[in-house]
Amino acid sequence: MEIEPSFFQDIRQMLRQARQQAYSAVNSAMVEAYWKIGRRIVEEEQKGSQRAEYGEGLIKELSRQLTGEFGKGFSVANLKNFRQFYLTFPNSEKSYALRSQLTWTHYRLIMRVESPTAREYYLQEAATQSWSTRQLERNINSLYYERLLLSPDKATALQKEASFEKTRPEEFIKDPYVFEFLNLPEPYQAGEKEIEAALIENLQAFLLELGKGFSFVGRQFRISTETSHFYIDLVFYNYILKCFVLFDLKAGKLVHQDVGQMDMYVRMFDDLKRTEGDNPTIGIILCTEKEQTVVRYSILNDSEQLFATKYRLYLPTEEELIAEIEREKRLIREQLRLQGGQPETENI
Repeated sequence: MEIEPSFFQDIRQMLRQARQQAYSAVNSAMVEAYWKIGRRIVEEEQKGSQRAEYGEGLIKELSRQLTGEFGKGFSVANLKNFRQFYLTFPNSEKSYALRSQLTWTHYRLIMRVESPTAREYYLQEAATQSWSTRQLERNINSLYYERLLLSPDKATALQKEASFEKTRPEEFIKDPYVFEFLNLPEPYQAGEKEIEAALIENLQAFLLELGKGFSFVGRQFRISTETSHFYIDLVFYNYILKCFVLFDLKAGKLVHQDVGQMDMYVRMFDDLKRTEGDNPTIGIILCTEKEQTVVRYSILNDSEQLFATKYRLYLPTEEELIAEIEREKRLIREQLRLQGGQPETENI
């Protein structure tokens, strides 16, 4: 007997949804159980001796008994993770409740993050953006949150580092962007066209690195006047900012001609492509190095639509990223000093 394909598809979809709901329910229950176990371990430790040996012995004995009854999953290392889970998020309602999208592996990764504001950022973004554990680990290792704080309007971003509601263009831009997912061979001698092609081939990873709200519009996007044609490397639309975002790739350091070219692209795009309801177009120049003199004495310094940011074709070490972030903070202080202003927070 033959059945209608649509009938089979309906039944299959029902089963898939039921399995996903069951998985989510089990996952939430286990995460909650792990938090409660961690809390109970801490309470028991506080009743006993304060010596480290007591806590170590307590966990070892608990591991032995739980493994004997429930099998794998209750090693000493895992029980220590449960304990740390509770210590990291002592208030369950504020810290991890209502985030049933996240697995235990997500929480284990986030527990490694020292900054409370960074932890909250990763919790929120991993849940709302459906980050896989692999993507979350990559973002933590690449200091995704810290790079976002070093947007072109760095002082404002750093002063607002506890706020995750983004409404301004500069709050969506990282410095640097990291494109290690392109897997380009070393030594890196890729030209602009090669990098552009590799980004399109890895569009999903590129969108994840760009962040929230971006959708791809076109590559080598043509805009034309009465007499000339111009081609923009990459065009996106950000549905949160409600505007087009243009990217110009440079396989070298920023020069003033790059700024002038992007300024022209943005003005043309606003005139020829922007529709009613769209906010002003944003132009981002991606370069391997930024000459601060060019930034300071060009239209970049005052424009709310033009930005220049660096990109890396490899995943730097945490030490390299921290050094770069600290270098950018020093540039902020110097820029504020020259402008006659002072940062409102010591975080800068």
